[in-house]
Amino acid sequence: MERDLYILKSGEIWLKGGNRPYFERLLKRHLYRVLKEFRPELVMQKGRFFLYTEPGHAQQIEQVLSRTFGLVGYSRAVKTKKTMASLIENALDICRKECGNRSISTFKIAPRRPDKSFPMNSYEIACELGSAVQKEFPDLQVELYHPDLVISVEIRDHAYLYGSTQPAPGGLPVGCAGKGLLLLSGGIDSPAAGYLMAKRGLHIDALYFHAYPFTSDESLEKVKILGSKLSRYFGGLRLRVASFTEAQLHIRDHAPENEHTLHMRFAMVQTADMIARKVHAGCLITGESLSQVASQTLESLAFTNSASDLPIFRPLIGMDKEAIITLARMIDTYETSILPYDDCCTIFSPKHPMVKPDREIMIARYRALGLKPLLERCAEEAEVIRV
Repeated sequence: MERDLYILKSGEIWLKGGNRPYFERLLKRHLYRVLKEFRPELVMQKGRFFLYTEPGHAQQIEQVLSRTFGLVGYSRAVKTKKTMASLIENALDICRKECGNRSISTFKIAPRRPDKSFPMNSYEIACELGSAVQKEFPDLQVELYHPDLVISVEIRDHAYLYGSTQPAPGGLPVGCAGKGLLLLSGGIDSPAAGYLMAKRGLHIDALYFHAYPFTSDESLEKVKILGSKLSRYFGGLRLRVASFTEAQLHIRDHAPENEHTLHMRFAMVQTADMIARKVHAGCLITGESLSQVASQTLESLAFTNSASDLPIFRPLIGMDKEAIITLARMIDTYETSILPYDDCCTIFSPKHPMVKPDREIMIARYRALGLKPLLERCAEEAEVIRV
């Protein structure tokens, strides 16, 4: 049975010099895992990934490829004989399919000839194929700089031809940069932050703080859905759900009202630090954006940073809300995030929160609350859910 063929294009991986094989191995491992039901076979040839899969599953396979970090694009391709007749036949077939799917008025032939034994050079191949295309499609004009259609031809062990390249997210293969723990709420920001850090190569685990009965089962289900949407990019996600009710009630009952949010955030980071060390994560990830809310002022962030010695990555720190919403829409988490179910970050919120805490004074006040035993239990008893 003839298998479907895709040519995969990566971006940053090719800049990694002597370390490139490491990134390639991780990308191949990820693709084998997420495509295993389609019996994938990946072949490397001088700067290209050739992916062979079972036929009849193009839609599912292309959805996976469009969400694979480390790839910048992919194209459905054909593999054929290294003869001019075969090249013309397949180039015309690609042109027919492309013209049937969209309006095209200009085209370009883009040949590459790694096999220098082929009797025609790249310019001659382009001229021959271009003439054949124009003979069958006389309304198409050659455009070298901004064509509607590029027909790529690569002369290797066989000849490979492909048309439009579909976009993929770029970045680096998941796992090449280590592991991070994402503080995942039900809001707009944290899923977007997790996406951006996974795109830079982090393997992501997630932690959600649940404060039942003040936060509902619907809130937890919402976070599971967000985790499921993120897992399509991550290749799977391990979500930990920590019961935070006791700690929040303790803060509410023993701290001044205007300090509630700050102490809660500090306690969350401290708990996340405990779990991160348990799962061998080297950093924490949050969706904080500078000055977006009271707990995200410069002084407030300096205070919460003190809760952990691990790096705390905040990839949204310089983005405004509109930019974050645009990103959330792109990764399909926005509509879920705006469902009207509160998370524990919104309960017990003070009317007039402190915005410029003195770091040393606040650390002393936090320690006086004696929360550590509650947080240790919270971390130890966190439920693990695979999504």
